[in-house]
Amino acid sequence: MKATLFRWGAPETEHAKRIRFQVFCDEQQVPVEMELDEIDAIATHVLVLSEAGEPVATGRLFPDLHDPSEGRIGRMAVLREARGLGCGAHMLRTLIVEGQRAGFRGFVLDSQVHAMPFYERQGFIAEGPEHMDAGIPHREMRRPAAD
Repeated sequence: MKATLFRWGAPETEHAKRIRFQVFCDEQQVPVEMELDEIDAIATHVLVLSEAGEPVATGRLFPDLHDPSEGRIGRMAVLREARGLGCGAHMLRTLIVEGQRAGFRGFVLDSQVHAMPFYERQGFIAEGPEHMDAGIPHREMRRPAAD
């Protein structure tokens, strides 16, 4: 599989939108109007292609709005048919390496509660209470930039 970093508006954007709408809006019933936001314009995005060259996963990284020294990872979405193949870990690793290159001292994300074990395997530690986002239970998770 191959991960490509891009900025919103690049040709990869349409693939990322399709993946996000399919995973978040169609599967998880997140309202369509909540899916795209102003953060997309400032974030670094990643698109993961399968071995066959098909777009199967996307995510984004941007300076955390509360602490810009940390990178916030979000909108991690893997198409159902590509889950369990390592796409999510490859995508997350790509975003972390890019964040290390950009000088972030650590990373923060809001994990859906069911996905927390995935992020824990990547070095993230849960912090704070569970909260609801788009009707889905989440917890904030953090990890330092260094491995």
